[in-house]
Amino acid sequence: MDYNWNFASVFAYWNVLAVGLKGTIQLFIICSILGLGGGLIMGMLRYAKSRWISYPAMLYVEVFRNTPVLVQIIWFFFALPVLTGVEVSPVMAAVLGITLNTIAFSAEVFRGGIQSIEREQWDAGKAIGMSYVQSMRRVILPQALKRMLPPLTSRGIEVFKMTTLATVVAYPETLQQAKLIASYEYNPIETYTVVALMFFVVLFPLVQLTYILERRFAKSDA
Repeated sequence: MDYNWNFASVFAYWNVLAVGLKGTIQLFIICSILGLGGGLIMGMLRYAKSRWISYPAMLYVEVFRNTPVLVQIIWFFFALPVLTGVEVSPVMAAVLGITLNTIAFSAEVFRGGIQSIEREQWDAGKAIGMSYVQSMRRVILPQALKRMLPPLTSRGIEVFKMTTLATVVAYPETLQQAKLIASYEYNPIETYTVVALMFFVVLFPLVQLTYILERRFAKSDA
């Protein structure tokens, strides 16, 4: 196949891609902070002994884990204003969809990490007079976080890649900006290749950093 690559037509719009990358990073930061923070809370609620607390948390997790993020974003953007009368901006629809989905998945990571800690650790905290919250904060979570780092890292990477779904509501993230360039210059192969490379350049160092942290945690446990 004889194809003439023309990346110059993509780099001519570097400012357009820069706007998209900025939008992607902003969305990633917001959704990661809210999603992982909410996941910690939801995971603790899932582990609660009271069924009045754990069952609603379980229902939330199952609903958002078993429905597509793309559908959730579209629903928040189009259906929520009809039901509530409140207009939802593209960024708000994207934040709601990605964040609520991230909370559901990370909640299961946190719940599994908490459950992996031996019961004797809870008993030890209780024996020295710690409350449930104190035992969780001082004893359980510090140990569980080391075990949860790999799946939480994977979830963070997924959140970064999920930001591309915001293009469905025309939020100006990287993929949306790339679509504009491809429509102007008729160069989708070059444009989307550059987008893929941009994502790799951003994510690869983050992944390597988590490998370093994992090895340090493994040494500290040895």
